Formats: sequence, C-alpha cells, structure tokens
Amino acid sequence: MAVPEITASELKQRLDQGQPLVLVDVREPLEWSIADLGEYAPVRMPTGEFADRMDELDPDDNIVVYCRSGSRSAWAVGMLQAQGFDKVFNLQGGILAWKDQVDPSLRSY
Repeated sequence: MAVPEITASELKQRLDQGQPLVLVDVREPLEWSIADLGEYAPVRMPTGEFADRMDELDPDDNIVVYCRSGSRSAWAVGMLQAQGFDKVFNLQGGILAWKDQVDPSLRSY
C-alpha cells in the first residue's frame, strides 16, 4: 500500500488555515532539542514506542507523521494504515523539508 504524503509547504498552508491536524513526531527525544515543531503541539511518539502507543491516536483525526527525513514516519504511517487509519499522511522529506520549504531558522542535523 502506498504511503500518502504531504509536502511541508502544503502542511504549513493547512496549519495556517486552521485545519484540524494532529502532528505526530516519531523522532527521538535528543532530536527534539535540535530542531522542533513544538509550536504546533505535536504528539511525541519515538519510533521505539510507536507500536505500543499508536492506540493513543484517533482514526477519525487527520494525522501527519514526521521524522527527520521521512523514512521512520513513512514506516509509522504504514503501521497506522494497517490498523485502519485512512486520514494519515507522511511529511515528505521530514523536518529537513520543513526547514527547506518553511522555516530556514531550524537547525540541520
């Protein structure tokens, strides 16, 4: 099954429009201190905890999952799809794409 994706620019536009989105950050705690989208109140579920915690998410929500570059979040989106989530998207290129397309002040790592 293909992983649905959203670009950083599209995500920013939807956030600016006030669309109800749940952002899920599957990066590790150390990564949060380097570059973060905390102003959007992401749900923090490190990859190692994701399988055990994904029941905390609501399948009725529009969910965008992100990591550093998009690989871990694509895996997480696939896990959610397997559980019947159909309004879930991977942030294409991850937080690195957010830095490139939306907020160049974020630190690279």
